Amino acid sequence: MAIEKYRHPILFYGLSILVPWIFWFIAAYISHIEPSRNLYVILVSILGLIGLSSPLVIACVLILPDSYLRKDLLNRFFNFNTIRPFYIIVTCFLMITSILLAQAISLLFGYSTSQFALSGKSSFSAGIFPAWFLLFFAPILEELAWHSYGTDSLRKRFNLFTVSMIFAIFWAFWHFPLGFIKGYYQSNLVETGVIYSINFVVSLIPFVLLMNWLYYKTGRNIIVAIVFHISAGLFNELFSTHPMSKVIQTVLLLILTTVIVIKNRNFFFKLEYHEK
Repeated sequence: MAIEKYRHPILFYGLSILVPWIFWFIAAYISHIEPSRNLYVILVSILGLIGLSSPLVIACVLILPDSYLRKDLLNRFFNFNTIRPFYIIVTCFLMITSILLAQAISLLFGYSTSQFALSGKSSFSAGIFPAWFLLFFAPILEELAWHSYGTDSLRKRFNLFTVSMIFAIFWAFWHFPLGFIKGYYQSNLVETGVIYSINFVVSLIPFVLLMNWLYYKTGRNIIVAIVFHISAGLFNELFSTHPMSKVIQTVLLLILTTVIVIKNRNFFFKLEYHEK
């Protein structure tokens, strides 16, 4: 089995949090020195991009020397023939459905219908990089790391539920320095309020479970993981969504994920993994 070849989770995850943290904490420090000066903005942007890209570089270093892993990686970009249309539909439309339903429910609590208007702008800045560009580019870089090497290296040792919980915790810590970079999404979230920061962390649990469910149900297809990740960020920025609606969305996704896990207990809790 190809998954048996992914043998270095500690090395991968250790470097994938250490290297970004170094660059991102430096970027955070600089972002509060002279945030309005072009040179500092450029420097913060470059440091941010290096940190974002580093897990992919680490994955490439671990994969590329091994011809078997190279072949396995390439195959996982083009294995669409065996994917059931149901999983493609879920990948593309689950997140927009959940945020629209969450906004509709929020109306019952007195929140405005203006949430359904297109925002026309992003809720964060990204230095010299357009925020909308990062909504597409960041998920691509991340999933080319997480689902090229990281997830499978854990799945070799743990059942899928445990893998997802480990990664959700890791991912929450991985984002931590971004909360200190002025203007970044996580930094703005911290300023919005504690409940919304907590919601971001909690939301990673159903998100990771759903993404890994789709990833393994589609024969470890990396494109599926990338599209699902993009849809989550894009659709949550597309509308003028009130932050409380994102809390409601998390509750909805938790309910949905619980149902999926219960209905697929063997899939999530069986230790052995068998290729499709």
